[in-house]
Amino acid sequence: MDKPLIAVTMGDPAGIGPEIVARTVADKDLFAETNCIVIGDAQILEEAIAVTGADLRINIVEAPESGDYSAGVLNLIDLDNVDMGRFRYGEISAMCGRAAFEYIEKATQITMEGKADAISTAPINKEALRAAGVDFIGHTEIFGKLTNTNDPLAMFETCGMRIFFLTRHVSMRAMVDMITKERVIDYVERCTEALARLGVTEGTMAVAGLNPHSGEHGLFGWEEVSEIVPAVEDLRSRGYDVTGPESADTVFHHAAIGRFSAVLSLYHDQGHIAAKTLDFDRTVEITNSMPILRTSAAHGTAFDIAGKGIAEAVGMAEAVRIAAKYAPHFTGR
Repeated sequence: MDKPLIAVTMGDPAGIGPEIVARTVADKDLFAETNCIVIGDAQILEEAIAVTGADLRINIVEAPESGDYSAGVLNLIDLDNVDMGRFRYGEISAMCGRAAFEYIEKATQITMEGKADAISTAPINKEALRAAGVDFIGHTEIFGKLTNTNDPLAMFETCGMRIFFLTRHVSMRAMVDMITKERVIDYVERCTEALARLGVTEGTMAVAGLNPHSGEHGLFGWEEVSEIVPAVEDLRSRGYDVTGPESADTVFHHAAIGRFSAVLSLYHDQGHIAAKTLDFDRTVEITNSMPILRTSAAHGTAFDIAGKGIAEAVGMAEAVRIAAKYAPHFTGR
């Protein structure tokens, strides 16, 4: 098998995940670049194929090596964990939350065993996870636990622009307290290592500012002066190619045109807005600093349109494509 093999999770069964997975596997252009092994539920995927009109047949296998990687075949590890008598599209349920978590567990297992080259995940629902008693807020935290990785790095890539996140799922008030010299140093060091593992070894990393115009030397806030500037000075003295704080109203534009190899965004929405405004459909999340590579479409379960066959699969296909692009840097193949 000369193409990378990507383990694709079906996501929350009640969301658009099954539909966008079906469309992605049926994508003839993507098939030329990579192979997919899907982890999900056969009955749900049969319905997804029917409503999307995807030209696919399901081939249920026990392991990736048993797959038929021909065009038009959806190779599936069927966990058979959805009770169709209780299933409803677009509804939060413990059953679907548990099922989505089990797809991630299985994909992680086979990828850690070297049977797949990377993972691409369809969307999950945080409330459904909670209803199922799954004590994680999202994919990044789940993968951290399953791969025994402390604080995995979340990175967005879209149109060549890369964005890391100093903080993610915390309140704005809590986020400000987390902007410390030590944390900025730690993240730039680890982000640099993560980029190198992806094969990105050239270019300057920019640290975004927090306050308007990066605080104007304390006029609009002191976080830049007291924490970010000392961190950048320390890093530069040790040879890191980093700059900042760069005003957040311009730094993402400069990254998009190639001035910076990556941006360290200080908080969730700062980087999310920049990436999704540039190209919402092709914004892909990459989870870095783990033993394995994971990518994901950077959108949610879209319960309002689930089961209707109208969900676009651009983001899911892009996630698989980027996983295939970077997988050789992880596997050496």
